[in-house]
Parts: sequence; structure tokens; C-alpha cells
Amino acid sequence: MMRPALLALEDGTVFRGFSCGADGDATGELVFNTSMTGYQEVLTDPSYKGQLVAMTYPHIGNYGINPQDDESSQPHLEGFIVRELCQTPSNWRSTESLGHFLKRHNVPAIEGIDTRALTRILREKGSLRAILSSRCQSPRRLVAAARRLPRMSGRNLAESVSCAKAYSWSRTGGLHVVVLDFGVKRGILRCLEELGCRVSVVPAGTKASDILALRPDGALLSNGPGDPEPLQQAADTARGLLAARLPLFGICLGHQILGLALGGRTFKLKFGHHGANHPVMDLLTRRVEITVQNHGFCVDPDSLPRAVACTHVNLNDRTCEGLAHRRLPAFSVQYHPEASAGPHDSRYLFERFRDLMLASRAGAKRRPYAQAL
Repeated sequence: MMRPALLALEDGTVFRGFSCGADGDATGELVFNTSMTGYQEVLTDPSYKGQLVAMTYPHIGNYGINPQDDESSQPHLEGFIVRELCQTPSNWRSTESLGHFLKRHNVPAIEGIDTRALTRILREKGSLRAILSSRCQSPRRLVAAARRLPRMSGRNLAESVSCAKAYSWSRTGGLHVVVLDFGVKRGILRCLEELGCRVSVVPAGTKASDILALRPDGALLSNGPGDPEPLQQAADTARGLLAARLPLFGICLGHQILGLALGGRTFKLKFGHHGANHPVMDLLTRRVEITVQNHGFCVDPDSLPRAVACTHVNLNDRTCEGLAHRRLPAFSVQYHPEASAGPHDSRYLFERFRDLMLASRAGAKRRPYAQAL
């Protein structure tokens, strides 16, 4: 028998559906994701910590779940919302259904609601605080509870999903990359390994001096959840690495942290960018790439000093999607070049990072690519 469940928004809207995950309550900021595939990667992306995720594609779970596609060791989002959850997945790689996965990891979920109407509300009003419950059937009480939830702005969530201690992802390779883990996705680590890099992962609070003591060829500032503004220690670490002229590559939250380290500011987007179909132009090559994105904050390009160039722009809303220093070996992008489950238009950025490290190791006088802008 299907258990009734409610989804209550802080604006007073309440959706009635059925529980399709773990029994209980889930609270957080409600966002929508426009990807047609990759729901397992969404579920296990640490950047969704503190959020409820609604999938706009109506039928989710078709190809089941398999251990190889996890982006971390467990789901990090608070709750999951779909129009219809597939009960009978069909794929040779599948080892369990999505519903079983949600219950096994204690993730509350709801199906049977009008996700198109929900998405229109979020588009018009912006991301809202919400509560998903299969226990309480009182709309009034749930709406009141949603209004008492903390807002995403000002929340430092990266440290809650970072590794507790340093570890080696790959022990062999020609270039040594240290990854600052603010909620790193395994796809990023795999891409570095495929480039032939030796990869060490360190906690979010690691200082620049400790990173430099590892004698890396470069450092990567990873993706992660929450507001970048409270992460001043991470920005200080990035400044220390910049002062040492260590090649830096920032992704998503790492992009925002690099922007703060370079003297910029960040701001919150109305409903964020979450999906696998965002068009971005590389201003150096004028090439347009379709990108995977998952962020609710953005770097203000007008706040950056003249030594920093905006290298990529979102063609939907013209927000800054990439930056690079004109003299220092540092660059970043707001989106996900590892793009699991795709598209892979932006994989070249890992090669750009490798070339930057090789040039630095060789002591080359090649100018950073941002000087071409």
C-alpha cells in the first residue's frame, strides 16, 4: 500500500503525493534539476547537502542503480522529488532499484506530484525552504515548520561533507595534484587519474603551507555545497597557493573560492543552475559547450580586479562561468567539466590544467591563457 506524503513550501503551497523512499521528514532548500539522466550522480553529489531536489524529467529510475556511478560514498541531499518513480528498472549494469537505494540510505522521497507546477513556482519565486513528510499530514504545521528553516545564505556546509583526513586517490602518475575536498565528486578524481596524475585529497581546512609541503605540481579546489562567503579559511589557503605561484584549477564552489581569494564577491542566484543542458561560451575560443551545473551562488565579475579575466559566460543569463588570472597560473569554471553522466564538451579543461602544470614544472615563460582576452 502506498503511503501518503506531503511537500510543503514556505510560500504556503502544499503538494500531496506518495512516499517512495525512506519514511520520515526531510527539510532544506528546494531546487529543481533539469537532467534527463544521471539521477544517481545527483543523489550522491555532496554539493546537494542541505537541499531537496526535484527532477523535472517525469520518469526517474528507469535504468536502476549501480555502484560504479556513485559520486561519493552515500547520498548527501536531504530529500528527492519525482513525478513517477520506476519500479522495474531495466539495464544490464543495474544492481538495485532507485526506490530500494533511497530506503537503504534513509532518503525520504515523494512521487505523484505535479513537478511541472512545482518548477514553475521555483522559477517565479526562486528557491524556497521546504519540508517533505510521510509522517505529518497537517499542511498548516508543515508550512509553519518550513518557514522556520535556516536559509542557505551564510551556511558553511562544505566542512560537513569534506574528508576527515587526507588520503591518496591514485598513487602513481607523472604530475602530483592535491585536491582540496569541499565535497569533491569522484568523477573529478577519475578525470585527473585518466590524465596520468598522482592525486592526493586533503580536508577543506588544510592550510597552504601544509599543501606546499606535499610538493605538488598543482592544486584543485573542488566543488561543494553551501554559501562560499563563510569559507574565508579556504580563501586564505587559495591566496597562499597563489602567492607561491602553484597552478590552481577551481571547479564550482572552488571557482567561487578562487574568486573570493582574488578579491571578488559572490551573490545568490534566484533559483540556481542545476542540470545537464546549460550553454556556456568559452570567450577565448568562442566555442559553445553544453555543460552540467549545480550551484546556487555566483561570482560577480564586476567585483574582480583588472588582473582577473572572465573567461566563460552563461548564454542563458550572462553570468560569469569561468575566470583566470592574467599573470598567475590560476583559472576556474563554475560548471562541471567531469560531467557525469555527460555531456563531455568541457573535458578539455583538465588538459588545460595539465598543460599549465607542465609549463610551470618546466619553468616556461608562457603567459597564462587569460592574457589573450
